[in-house]
Amino acid sequence: MAATEKGVWDLQEVRDKQLASEWSYDGVIDGELYTWGNNSGGILGHNNMSPSDYSSPRQVPGTTWVDINSGAPSNSSIATKSDGTLWTWGSNQWGALGQNSPTPSYRSSPTQVGTDTGWTGLTDEDSLDTYKLAVWDSALAIKTDGTLWSWGLYTSLGLNDEVHRSSPCQVGTDTTWKSVALANPGTAAALKTDGTLWAWGDNNSGQLGQNQASAQYGYASSPIQIPGTWSKFDCGEYGDGGIKTDGTLWMWGANARGELGLNQAFPVLGRVSSPTQVPGSTWSKISLGEFQIAAIKTDGTLWSWGYNNMGQLGLNEAPQGQPGSYSSPTQVGTDTTWRDVNIQGAQSTFAIKTDGTLWSWGYNYKGRLGLNQGTPASRSSPTQIGSQTDVIRLGGGQYNTMYIRNT
Repeated sequence: MAATEKGVWDLQEVRDKQLASEWSYDGVIDGELYTWGNNSGGILGHNNMSPSDYSSPRQVPGTTWVDINSGAPSNSSIATKSDGTLWTWGSNQWGALGQNSPTPSYRSSPTQVGTDTGWTGLTDEDSLDTYKLAVWDSALAIKTDGTLWSWGLYTSLGLNDEVHRSSPCQVGTDTTWKSVALANPGTAAALKTDGTLWAWGDNNSGQLGQNQASAQYGYASSPIQIPGTWSKFDCGEYGDGGIKTDGTLWMWGANARGELGLNQAFPVLGRVSSPTQVPGSTWSKISLGEFQIAAIKTDGTLWSWGYNNMGQLGLNEAPQGQPGSYSSPTQVGTDTTWRDVNIQGAQSTFAIKTDGTLWSWGYNYKGRLGLNQGTPASRSSPTQIGSQTDVIRLGGGQYNTMYIRNT
């Protein structure tokens, strides 16, 4: 069966064919955008400001959204449309909106960044879980020509200087960038099409993966390569993690709550400054939070580990307080139909199944679980959000969440 074969498939068939390398997505994703949770700085894009928080998804105007993300503490959101335009809204601290406007300032509805129509359209085979946009105190975005651009707070711009930027600036001259990630307190990473992984910014916990002694951690102002050949990765608050092309999972950085998955007893007050393998293989997707990790295997099972004080690991256990941690991967339920997972902030997790349904669990601060319930009302096991069966993209920040549904 050729990879370019066309037809009408349900989401489970799509996933099965992708895993068997029999089929790949070959169209432009676009759809409706929904956001909810804390609206600080106008981050939800509903043309209003906090305290207008929302405990269930609410649509942002427009029907051609392609890719999304948002982040804290800047309270900024970023998105692209199918026409190749780039849009931002929320707080403009450090120039994170890329609008070339004074800081601090705010935009409570989507505002186009410049006039360029060359921003990425997500048409590659792993477009459903590859992120080409990231925002925190700074922002990263990849264009259709494979170039990487950054702006905002200098620490994670990769521009080899210490200057804040309020409009997009190109990182180097390479044209082979594939996906990006950002995390507080200012660490960035990006994957190239050749499988090489690069990181820069803050290195206080060894999250740049350079096998350094603690006295050498410091900071990198331009991309440096992390050894290995990688297929997926993510940045967490104090560490990074990635999946190599052979399906093995590797973690590095801080290990305060067992989040490195190395089966070490709590408390593990230490750091690992080079990639260290988590037992097992066949991993396909990873997401990092502040002290917790979630990952999906190629068989569609979902696994989590790290801090569980608010039930954010999804293991159907009451909030445990301290220590409440797991130091090795533990399966979440028995389902084999998980497609994407996204930890947002410190204590909330969201995931999409192959049927396009959306699920959440963990801390419900500001209604961020999307279950139409106020704080606290936390959940310790996956709970479905609404009845949508066409959710294709996930994004979110510290206390807000967003998704795109296919139209």
